[in-house]
Amino acid sequence: MKKRMMGLAVFVALVMLAGPVLAGEVQQKLTGESTLEQVLKRGVLKVGMSTFVPWAMKDKTGKLVGFEIDVATRLAKDMGVKVEFVPTNWDGIIPALLSGKFDVIIGGMGILPSRNLKINFTIPYDTSGMSLVASKELAGNFKTLEDFNRPEVTLAVRLGATPVAAAQRFMP
Repeated sequence: MKKRMMGLAVFVALVMLAGPVLAGEVQQKLTGESTLEQVLKRGVLKVGMSTFVPWAMKDKTGKLVGFEIDVATRLAKDMGVKVEFVPTNWDGIIPALLSGKFDVIIGGMGILPSRNLKINFTIPYDTSGMSLVASKELAGNFKTLEDFNRPEVTLAVRLGATPVAAAQRFMP
């Protein structure tokens, strides 16, 4: 029994000593392969984005403009790298990020637990809400949420955006 306890103690001691060594190796590997390190080595920050007026859109000449474009451009400048925009459909933007098509998403994305399980969010740089908008002619006297929840009313929401879940919940 003493030999067995001694062997167990030696095993535990070896594991305890190996733990920091292995953790250091893992940390070095992660640091060396981090997205930030890749961007700095490459010299280009690849930004996944989707046009959404007025945040990110094309002007009359086809140039990308808007607040999110300005944020991405400034981030790249502060990092000392160039910026490359990768236009992506909003409903596929998270899978595209996870597959490595770009380094970061810069866009007005609602922070949801289901999304946060897959990706990391920064501190928000702005906040917004959701609103129902209708033409005066078509909406008539709509005043409540229930007024919109009728079979003859068609809602349009951006695929993959937070309002899809709200529409499904409140407008079955």
